Amino acid sequence: MLDNYSFAHPEFFWLLVFIPLAIAWYIWKKPKQLATVKMSSLQGFKATPSILPKLKPILFVLRMLAIMALITALARPQTKEVSTRIKTNKGIDIVMAIDVSASMLSKDLRPNRLTALKKVAAEFIEGRPSDRIGLVVYAGESFTKTPITTDKSIIQNALKDIKYKHGELIGGTAIGMGLATAVNRLKDSKAKSKVIILLTDGVNNAGFIEPQIASELAVEYGIKTYTIGIGTNGMASTPVALNPDGTILFRNMQVEIDEKLLQQIAKTTGGKYFRATNTKKLAEIYDEINKLEKTEIEEFRYTNYEEKFRIFVFFAGILLLIEILLRKTLFRSFI
Repeated sequence: MLDNYSFAHPEFFWLLVFIPLAIAWYIWKKPKQLATVKMSSLQGFKATPSILPKLKPILFVLRMLAIMALITALARPQTKEVSTRIKTNKGIDIVMAIDVSASMLSKDLRPNRLTALKKVAAEFIEGRPSDRIGLVVYAGESFTKTPITTDKSIIQNALKDIKYKHGELIGGTAIGMGLATAVNRLKDSKAKSKVIILLTDGVNNAGFIEPQIASELAVEYGIKTYTIGIGTNGMASTPVALNPDGTILFRNMQVEIDEKLLQQIAKTTGGKYFRATNTKKLAEIYDEINKLEKTEIEEFRYTNYEEKFRIFVFFAGILLLIEILLRKTLFRSFI
C-alpha cells in the first residue's frame, strides 16, 4: 500500500529530532509542574483518590503527536501513478520465408526440421512486439501465408497452421520463388527497415524465377535478406516415398544445402548467411538476427501526483482540539 508513497520535501523530517528533546525536557520539568502545600496534619481532610493526575501526561502525548503529524504534512506526502506510452521511431517490417518441402520432415532436428523451426520462429515473433511481420511459405511454388501485420496472434496462429501436406513428396524447392514472393510483400512498405529471413534445407530445383533475379529485386527495393541453411552435416533420416499404408518412408540421405547460393543472396542484399545444424544452433541464429535488427523505441513516462498532506493536517488539528478540550475541562483543576 505504501509502495507508491513519496515525499516532496523529506528534509522537514529533520525537525523530528526535536521530539526526543521535548520529551526529555517534559520529564525533567514534570516534578516542578505541580504545586505542593505543606500541612502539619491531614486528619481533617477526607481522602478522595483520583486517576486524573496520572492521566495528565496524555495532554503532552497529544501535542507531540500533533506536531509529528504537522511535520509529516510539511514533508508533503503524495502518491504517484506512472503511465507509459511507447512510440516506435524506426519500425521494421519482416517477412519470414519458410521452406515447407518434404525434406523439412527430416529428423536431424528434433522432432523434425519443420516443427523445430516453428517453435523457434514463434519465440522470435513474440520478441518483436513493435514490428510488422508476415509469413511466406514455399516448396515447388510459393504463396503468402500472412501479409505483414502487427497482430501477433494472427501471425502465431498462421505459423502453427503451417504443416506439410501429407502425400505430397514431389514438387522440389523454389528458393527464387519464395524470395520473390517475400520481396513482393515488402516492396511497397514505408518502414525504415525491411528484412527477409529466408530458410531452406535444400537446393533451388523448381520455380520460374531465378534466385539471383529475386536478389536483385530485393536490392532495388532496399530489402535486406538473412538466409538460413537448416540441416546437419552428413546424413539425415529423410522422407523419400510413401509406404503402401500411406505412411512416410524415411531413409538416411546425404544433406544437400546450396550454401554458395544462400551466401550469395545474403551478400548481394546486405544480409548474412547462417547454418543451423541443430535446434540449439537454430535458436541462436534467430537470437542473433533479433539483436542485429533492433527497433528504436522511445518511451514517454507520465507521472500523476496526488497530494496526501491534508489528512495529516486534519489529524493534527483534531489532536490539538482534543488537547484543548481536555485541558479546559477534565484537567482544568490541575493546570
